[in-house]
Amino acid sequence: MSTVAKKIIDTMMQTDAYSSWLGIERVEEREGYCKLRMTVRAEMCNGFEIAHGSITYALCDSCLAFASNSRGRQAVSVETSIAHIAPVKIGDVITAESTEESFTNRFCIYSATVTNQRGEKVALFKGVYYRSEKEWLTT
Repeated sequence: MSTVAKKIIDTMMQTDAYSSWLGIERVEEREGYCKLRMTVRAEMCNGFEIAHGSITYALCDSCLAFASNSRGRQAVSVETSIAHIAPVKIGDVITAESTEESFTNRFCIYSATVTNQRGEKVALFKGVYYRSEKEWLTT
């Protein structure tokens, strides 16, 4: 595990109330990569008794935010999209794993695959991130 990546993600998590509310567990992180896991709770579900689309979206959004920022410079999303390909139910344990598709001085593109506890794909996410000049760690 990259010490720099861990420090940056630790810093981000300190004020990330939404990721904390989701119950996100950090599984693995290194420069340009992140893997997160969480359990779907009843209050996360819609009238169809499946997880609201915003739940898998938020898991992926956090995963890619951590991955894109872990290289040292502050990055923010400029475009994201998700495809929900299978229902997620109460009690499902879902995992988002990032992949770095493209990385340049100003922009980076990441994708994430979300799987359930049976290893079945439930969502696919893509994001484009702008890399600012601001460094996370100045020491």
